[in-house]
Amino acid sequence: MFENNTSQKITALAITFNEEENVKRYVESLSFADEIIFVDSLSTDNTVAIAKEMGVTVIQNEFKDFSSQRNFAISQAKNDWITFFDLDEIVTSELEEEIKSVVTSDNQNVAYFIKRNFFFLGKRIKYGGWQNDKVIRVFNKNYCKYNGNLVHEVVAANGKVSFLKNCVNHYSYKDFDNYNNKLNHYSKLQAETLYQKNKRPNVYHFLFRPLYRFFWQYIYRLGILDGKQGYILAYVHSFSVFKRYLQLWMKYRKID
Repeated sequence: MFENNTSQKITALAITFNEEENVKRYVESLSFADEIIFVDSLSTDNTVAIAKEMGVTVIQNEFKDFSSQRNFAISQAKNDWITFFDLDEIVTSELEEEIKSVVTSDNQNVAYFIKRNFFFLGKRIKYGGWQNDKVIRVFNKNYCKYNGNLVHEVVAANGKVSFLKNCVNHYSYKDFDNYNNKLNHYSKLQAETLYQKNKRPNVYHFLFRPLYRFFWQYIYRLGILDGKQGYILAYVHSFSVFKRYLQLWMKYRKID
């Protein structure tokens, strides 16, 4: 099903958990890859069944943290060149052609940043920090791995990194509860990271850090220009900062 006639073959990797509504769209957008591998964190919906029906190789592996899961996925790839998009990111035809071009060209780059068009509550978000949103999504596995962060993990590249011209469309919002639960999961992992570093929360973290996040996103990064969506995003992200330190406080007091 996945066939690439170019000299350099591509493995498309993804980590998944209960993504049944995104699988078909995602696989179709990565159909140019020579193999597609999902490392699934023991989904309880139809993610695995749908993926297998579409010819995807599925490996189930218990989730510990994002870096570990992604690095495990890299170890499963047959090919040197990797794409590592999330299930809520959609590769356009223009981006597909650019990816195929750069992995077959004779250059010194080992990884590529891709800018993301972020969509929230039915609207493309242009401000609030998302105007500069970029991630490494294409890289050579011989020179790259994830940096070990439990959450907000990034690719550490041992070599030259460049930018692709085309963007990927990022549909992180499914419904409000889903988005809020995702932020809550990130907050827990961030709290665990701080706990491992023996950081202790205080009044500054509970009061000023959430306020700073709101005004940074809504005013300084011009989230106000995104209308009500910009306000909602600034609010829920500032509240997730509060939850990070609340969960850290609870860990020190052995409260579940």
